[in-house]
Amino acid sequence: MDGKLWNNTLRQLPNPHILQTWEWGQVKAKFGWEPIYKVWGAQTNPDATALVLERSADIFCLGSRFRIHYVPKGPLIKDWSNQGLVKQVLDDLRNLAKQRGAIYIKIDPDVSLGVGVPGTHDEFGNPQGEKVVHSLNSYGWIYSKSQIQFRNTVVINLKPALDEILAGMKQKTRYNVRLAERKGVYIRQGLERDFELLYKMYAETSSRDGFTIREANYYYHLWDIFIKQGEDRSNSCNDPSCKPLIAEVNGEPVAAVIIFFFAGKAYYMQGMSRPTHRKKMPNYLLQWEAIMLAKSLGCDEYDLWGAPEIFNENDSMWGVYRFKEGMGGTLLRTIGAYDLILKPLSYRLYSKILPKILNVLRNRGRSQVERKLQETEDIYLEV
Repeated sequence: MDGKLWNNTLRQLPNPHILQTWEWGQVKAKFGWEPIYKVWGAQTNPDATALVLERSADIFCLGSRFRIHYVPKGPLIKDWSNQGLVKQVLDDLRNLAKQRGAIYIKIDPDVSLGVGVPGTHDEFGNPQGEKVVHSLNSYGWIYSKSQIQFRNTVVINLKPALDEILAGMKQKTRYNVRLAERKGVYIRQGLERDFELLYKMYAETSSRDGFTIREANYYYHLWDIFIKQGEDRSNSCNDPSCKPLIAEVNGEPVAAVIIFFFAGKAYYMQGMSRPTHRKKMPNYLLQWEAIMLAKSLGCDEYDLWGAPEIFNENDSMWGVYRFKEGMGGTLLRTIGAYDLILKPLSYRLYSKILPKILNVLRNRGRSQVERKLQETEDIYLEV
């Protein structure tokens, strides 16, 4: 199966996700994962699909090799109320994992539990999501302690006119958008020559805000694949692509976002900023420009990529959530990731050892990022 055929197949199903695209599998293949593309039913009229990522990891201190399967934001199923179809897909994924010797499989279907913050007047539940959770539990799947993707997110409906979308934002957000324009913030589209600049800014953001990012080559490869795919195809929201947007003040880069597109949906997957000129509110104008770009490409929805797991002010995501909420978005809650354990002893060992290994790798990654920052201190002056 080629990439175009796979992506066309995805688009036949409800709510196809960027993390299930052919391109996403090819990016992960460059960094230790093997993509496996599965279809149930005809490719022109599929019942379900799943991009399964397989990875083998050697745990030298135990003298063992562990193989795992992960279905990011999938599987995609035409009708989650069809219990026979759901059971068939889950059974086939389990059998594939067993045949290939995986110790467990993680799925992360983008099935809604409802919208709005629980306990507020804006909350609406989705009974179908609760039924899916019940089905997963009855088939032996357990809610994962390791949620790879954000379980919840904030989405903006792009179908209304732009002036209606702007009017739907919080008053302070609209004020900050206009402030950035008055203060001379300029937004331009990034190109391949900006990759080093973008990574430098991302590394600076991660160091300042205390989150971990991957090595530079991962992002260079990711951006390169999706930007080139967008260039090779029609300039629309239909095919997988991405576009960086960079905010500048007097020619100096101060913030940026990377927006991905697929199947009528835009995704704010990565954002970065610098402390300079923050009072000019470049991040607000960046998001408004991203919204206008996504709408111009024919997108119906803009996913702001991430919201808190627990909705209180102590959550580390709270400040980010308030920013996104101010953009006029709606909170979407999903069921999250679930694990099916196939080798309980290996799974327990893996679960106990892996966090320690990840901490070592994160510390090593932070050191590499710090070195990268020191090596490229003058990159902003070179742009």
